[in-house]
Amino acid sequence: MAESLRQRLGDAVRGLLVGGETGDVTVFSEPPGDPGLIGPESVAWRIHGDIAGLVGGVRALLFQTMHPLAIAGVSEHSDYRDDPFGRLHRTASYIAVTTFGNTESAERTISTIRSVHERVHGTAPDGRKYSATDPDLLLWVHATEVDSFITSVQTFGSVELSDRDIDSYLAEMAPIGEALGARGVPRTQRELRAYWRRVRPELHAGPQAREAVKWLVAPPLPAAARPAYAVLLAAAAGTLPPFVRRSLLLPRLPIVDRVAVRPAARVLVRALGWSLGESPIAEAARARARASATASV
Repeated sequence: MAESLRQRLGDAVRGLLVGGETGDVTVFSEPPGDPGLIGPESVAWRIHGDIAGLVGGVRALLFQTMHPLAIAGVSEHSDYRDDPFGRLHRTASYIAVTTFGNTESAERTISTIRSVHERVHGTAPDGRKYSATDPDLLLWVHATEVDSFITSVQTFGSVELSDRDIDSYLAEMAPIGEALGARGVPRTQRELRAYWRRVRPELHAGPQAREAVKWLVAPPLPAAARPAYAVLLAAAAGTLPPFVRRSLLLPRLPIVDRVAVRPAARVLVRALGWSLGESPIAEAARARARASATASV
């Protein structure tokens, strides 16, 4: 009975995350001897392999709405309102391929994203021009993503991270951000903190941000998935910087967050990890890594 429950829950979660399809695992299993862009000994493999990254994904989406030019591009060019799960599946695929995939597939994915970015440009409600190829906007997206994965895994995950690990992770992820077109990508926690101080005056929540957050608070999920998503959302919001929560009109209830939300999120993350079991992607990438290690001996 437990195995049947695990399989049903796992299939449901996998369906929401990746559309229920594992896809072509050859991008993760071949060719032998190819470590990929980051490599099997990286901290990124540990962080991105932790199911707590689900919280990080939601946190990053909330955080990113705070930049008026970034959210203008999303609001005017994204199909998140009509195809929310398609966007989620593409994002999950990007993280998986650039982290665990072979070098050719990862570079092809980055090239495809850059091509898409070239078509995203316009004028924000405040009259400023924006473009998805803007290095500053790409830096914003990169910084919010890595910060959110670090925060979520530290708070809710099973991976222990030292300060040295976090600096290693930032250094590992920086070349991917730069390959997408970002400039001045932080490679240490000190540099990341300096970036937050520098970008802070540019951040505020306008109507487009509030609309996106309103959608994120109540997306069109199946009824059975809504309670779990509510926990993930509350957990993600609770780890945002205080000024972000205030700007986005997200409630700040520190006692409730500490006593109820965070424990519930940890239990949920463990349950989701149990239901999903070992990822075929991780298994394929690990086998490729072992082949790499054998070939190098």
